[in-house]
Amino acid sequence: MSVRRQCQLLNIHRSTAYRQPGGESADNDALMRLIDRQHLADPSAGVRRMALYLSQLTGKSINKKRVRRLMRKMRIEAVYPRARTTIPGGPSGIAPYLLKGMEIGHANQVWSMDITYIPMRRGFMYLFAVMDWYSRKILSWELSNTLDTAFCLKGLARAVVAYGCPEIVNTDQGCQFTSELWRDYLVQNGIRQSMDGRGRWVDNVVIERFWRTIKYEDIYLKSYETPVELESGVAEFIVHYNGHRPHQSLAGLRPDDVYSGKLKKAA
Repeated sequence: MSVRRQCQLLNIHRSTAYRQPGGESADNDALMRLIDRQHLADPSAGVRRMALYLSQLTGKSINKKRVRRLMRKMRIEAVYPRARTTIPGGPSGIAPYLLKGMEIGHANQVWSMDITYIPMRRGFMYLFAVMDWYSRKILSWELSNTLDTAFCLKGLARAVVAYGCPEIVNTDQGCQFTSELWRDYLVQNGIRQSMDGRGRWVDNVVIERFWRTIKYEDIYLKSYETPVELESGVAEFIVHYNGHRPHQSLAGLRPDDVYSGKLKKAA
């Protein structure tokens, strides 16, 4: 029986029925929290350097194979300059990067989206978010305990229903965004697909800055106990982020005001 059907029968909200991600020990959960913080502090750290960081922080020798597996599970990879060539696209699902040299001058021109690991007091979740590049407004978000395409597509579809279709969506090369299901949805809605180069977080920097903000200003401070608490906390923070928090990149304006056109950001 599906989770949705079980929730209907029990008369409870579906958000209360998240199962906890399994398969990781308490020690690995603790290491993943350290990896997450260290990656924000030093995005260029690869497996070798990350293992050294973890050894220093824990006082124990941490095996590189263990670190590599955990980083892959968290969708974390080292960031460093690489030669950029045109990505041809094709059957692999990899799309070209379309934003180089582009002037982004209005809302719904480009949406940026990504997935990040979110630590909790026990266990972890993944957070997917859709951001309007021009206004920095978070248009939609979803939490999941698995890295599948469905929860990303659900988040994108919700944003499209609420705000209409963007001209371009920009993502990394994760399997969720190269999947046939994802690409078919974009084609059906006339949305062009743009992708960063591997390890090129700077190509999608606006969403990366949001991850840093929400983690340092909310997630790490509150250390949520359950998925339900996390969902409520993320919702509250995003309302604050969109409608109340002044943004340095917007010259002190708020994303809601810039997106709606009430206020114009400086050129």
